[in-house]
This record gives sequence, C-alpha cells and structure tokens, in this order.
Amino acid sequence: MSPLPVQMENRWADRAEPQPGEGTFYWHMLVGRYAQVRALAQEARDRLAPFSGLHDTPSKWLHMTTLVAGSTDDISLDQGHAMLTEVSRLLADVPPITVTLGRILYHPQAIMLGVESASELKPIHDAVQTATETLTGHPERTEGPATWAPHITIAYSIAKQPAAPLIEALGPRLPAHELTLDSVSLVIQHGPERLWNWQHIGSALLLGETDPL
Repeated sequence: MSPLPVQMENRWADRAEPQPGEGTFYWHMLVGRYAQVRALAQEARDRLAPFSGLHDTPSKWLHMTTLVAGSTDDISLDQGHAMLTEVSRLLADVPPITVTLGRILYHPQAIMLGVESASELKPIHDAVQTATETLTGHPERTEGPATWAPHITIAYSIAKQPAAPLIEALGPRLPAHELTLDSVSLVIQHGPERLWNWQHIGSALLLGETDPL
C-alpha cells in the first residue's frame, strides 16, 4: 500500500465484473456489526465528505475479504454449505482473535482501514483456503497481491482526481480501536460489485477458549 498514490483512479473503469444473473462466492469477515468499525468508517466519511468521486462501502457490508472462492457457475450452493461445515470444523478449536484498527491505507482505487497484528488472522485464511481447495478443487484465488493483506475498504474511488487533498483531509490514522473477530462468513455477490447485492450463506464460528492472562 506504499508509497502513497499521486492520483486516484476509477476502480470500475476497466474492471471485469459479474453481470446480472452471475455470482461469485467470497469468504469475508463481516465487520459491519461492530460499533467500533462503523464509528471509524463514519469518521473517515465525515472527513472525506467535501470530496466527490468516492463510493462508500455500505455499513452493513463492511468486511475483510479473506478468499475469493469462485464463480457460482463452478461452485454449487450444496458445495458452499459443505465448505462452511468444513471451515467450522477447522476453526472449532481456534479462539476469537483480537486485532487493532486505526491506520489508514491509500490505494489509487480505494481508501482502507489497515489491520494491525493481521498475522494473527492466518488460521482463518488457512481454514477457508483448505476447505475451498478440498471441496471444489480450486486453487487459492485472492484479490490483489499474492500475500494476503487484511483490510477494510471504507470507500472505493470512482473518479480520477489528485490523491493529496484526500490524504491531507483524512491523514495517516484514526483513533485506534481493538476488534475481536469471532467468525468468517461465506457470501455470494450477485452481479456487479458496486450494487452490493450480497447473499449471506452462513458463518463459521471461532469457538476455542481464550487463554487466561
């Protein structure tokens, strides 16, 4: 995510997306239910309110993308439920995981909350990757770089404009908040990304006991 971008771009200008009637299975950690995440996202939006050319992630669907499992043309709903069952089994002994939010990440196509201590989330990534590959035969397909970098996208860029005024308005950090994650969800995104027509299939819970201090 470094160096800082000079120019913001339109994320969807040349991006291939599912069309109406098509869908994609995603593994997401859905974080919109956490008050502290919604509060951080709203503070960022308030600071960025003077600027056009941004498309906010709906609060309900604030998330960390964990794995792109594949197309609904290739994966059936029955396979999706089987993947959920397997991920639930793999995570049954993993306790909820606490990370820290607050750092702002900038990309030409998006403005994001960084996730500190993100390496702690590796058991979740490993579980969804293993279950997806085992039950579908599909290799790992994550968005972006080969190394998974958990983040929460606050807003996507939908226009070309200088990045510096946005960076100056929002800054490098928001107040730090701890977030304890206790599940990962399987979601179908129906149609184009920006329509947010998501179907929540189910969640696998982290049911392990946290070690006492």
